[in-house]
Order: sequence, then structure tokens, then C-alpha cells
Amino acid sequence: MSTVSVKVFNRQGQLVGPLELPRVEKSEAEWRAQLTPEQFHVARSQGTERPFCGTLLDNKAHGVYACVCCGLPLFASTAKFESGTGWPSFFQPIADENVATKADRSYGMVRVEINCARCDGHLGHVFPDGPRPTGQRHCVNSESLVFVDVDDLAELADPAADL
Repeated sequence: MSTVSVKVFNRQGQLVGPLELPRVEKSEAEWRAQLTPEQFHVARSQGTERPFCGTLLDNKAHGVYACVCCGLPLFASTAKFESGTGWPSFFQPIADENVATKADRSYGMVRVEINCARCDGHLGHVFPDGPRPTGQRHCVNSESLVFVDVDDLAELADPAADL
């Protein structure tokens, strides 16, 4: 089984690492059983939800946005900003290790796709037109994310973080 170096939360709700953890790999049938049809379409089939329709677009609560497929923490609410594009946008990931990038040449364009580093779930795309301090706009589908309130971060605890 292959591994990936990522940062995770411990039981105290602190981001720790990077730690070498097993990559999450499941069959298509296992993903379909775990996810809603909309989540599967976006996260496992590189789909895109319609703009201004995502459940997390207008979320203003403080906390962490994690991968809907494997629970890896991806973005902090403190990095979220209103981009006007219709999708939740972040100027940086919670940890660079947790978000993987690759070239996306679909639809006659060249873009940078962003994926969960642990399970390869499709998140969206990153563009160089974001605010300071990074100048990046991680444009993410709500269907790829689950929100965890700051008071509940221990729920994201990875057992390996407390070894």
C-alpha cells in the first residue's frame, strides 16, 4: 500500500505533521456506497457543481473544510474569501502537503486541478487571481467538502497523530 505525507489533526484539535499515512484507495462501488450521487459525480468523476448552488458557498462559520471522501483537512475558514465566482474559494490550503495539483486540459483549456492528496478526490481548480498573501484562488466544489466547526476539530483526529 502506498503512503502520502500529510498534516492531520490530533485528539486535541491541533494540526500536526507531516506524517506518512496510507493512501485511501477504494473501488468505484465502495465510493458509490459511501457518497451521495452528487458527491460521487464531483469528487470521483471530476465533475463540477453549478455555480452559486453549493451548500458551503455562504458558510461563514469558523472551522475546517475536510475531504468528503477521506476526511483529510484541506482548508481553514480563515483562508476563505468571497471570490464572486459561485464556488467556495480559499487563498491557501490548510497545509500544502494536503492538496495535490495536476494539469487539466479538458474543455479546450489548460487549468490546474486540485485534488485531495490522500484519496485523489477532485476538489476543483486553483487560479493565480486570488487575494494577498498568496495571490491564489482555490475554487472548490461544496460537494467535495465537509465542514467541521472549530469546536469539533477533534472529530477529524487521525489515530496516527496521537502515537
